[in-house]
Amino acid sequence: MALDTHDMSKLFAVKSNLDRYRKLPQKVVPSNLKFLPGKIQRKELSNLFGTLLSSSLTSDKHGYSMKTTQKSSEAGTSSLVKQLLDEPETVTTIDTGYSELYSVACLSDEGIWTSGDDNTMKLFSINQGSLLKSITTTSGNWPEDITVTKIGDLVYTDYHDRTVSIVKNEEVIKLQNWGPDGVCSTSSGDLLVIMISDDDKLLQTKVVLYSGSTEKQTIQFDDQGKPLYSSFGNYNTYYITENRNLDICVSDNEARAVVVVNQAGKLRFRYTGNTPAPKNKPFYPLGISTDSQSHILTADLFNNCVHIIDQDGQFLRYIDCGLSYPWGLCIDANDNLFVAQWGNRQVTKIKYLK
Repeated sequence: MALDTHDMSKLFAVKSNLDRYRKLPQKVVPSNLKFLPGKIQRKELSNLFGTLLSSSLTSDKHGYSMKTTQKSSEAGTSSLVKQLLDEPETVTTIDTGYSELYSVACLSDEGIWTSGDDNTMKLFSINQGSLLKSITTTSGNWPEDITVTKIGDLVYTDYHDRTVSIVKNEEVIKLQNWGPDGVCSTSSGDLLVIMISDDDKLLQTKVVLYSGSTEKQTIQFDDQGKPLYSSFGNYNTYYITENRNLDICVSDNEARAVVVVNQAGKLRFRYTGNTPAPKNKPFYPLGISTDSQSHILTADLFNNCVHIIDQDGQFLRYIDCGLSYPWGLCIDANDNLFVAQWGNRQVTKIKYLK
């Protein structure tokens, strides 16, 4: 070392190393880690965890036996996407024998219930077109609307008797000061009923959700306190259905609109028709139903067609197929459309999805 020597020449010969240490090493700044998830298809998940198959049930009271299909609650979230056919196809037509035909309800892929302008509800074979069974209302009045529950029970509303009747269980919901009109069975097995007040001075319309005979929910006003549905007493006709996304869809022909609210009763949209309509007549919605794709279908009486809209109210297309004043609608588990026609008293089965 230079400091340990007494030789001054060596001491003065020492060169500084400061320049060597002036340059500090590069600063390393680590970047944040980023996770890239892998892509797993729904089909792969179903292969791993399995799927829930539908169950079959049989109704045999009142002298008929008909296999019904109960879908799992997951059916509404099926990943199967079906496209609309370029041209809907008429599959079969059934003569019902009513003077005026109003409603149709799917029991299964083999049978449909119908109702019209008398007190008789008729069960027809779809494949044969033959009458399988007839049931009359207890009051003698004609039913305002009919539906079939998840387990295959026929339900009908009687406006003048103020009752909602479940035929098989002989269960009756008796109303006070309200007359029931449209009815549908929900995915949870409850009933949605649209009803009209019988107070001529204060006409009102509301939707009520029933579990058995217990009232669970009432839907009547929007966020501003205004009525969601028109109020014209029994001069108006309403039909109701539940979409696969659990929206509640009502056809209100006096308002010329389909009114859609979510499960909580909050207004989502109003659909008021699409121009031009096939016959260029005002939109007059009656029967309403929904399919596995969450499409909403409604009969348009005077335009002799069925409107198809998506779950957000966007118009998709018309179905006409030579319909004669279509009134009631239902869609079976295979997405076949059944149209009850007031004009010729026939039910037409239509295939409109691929």
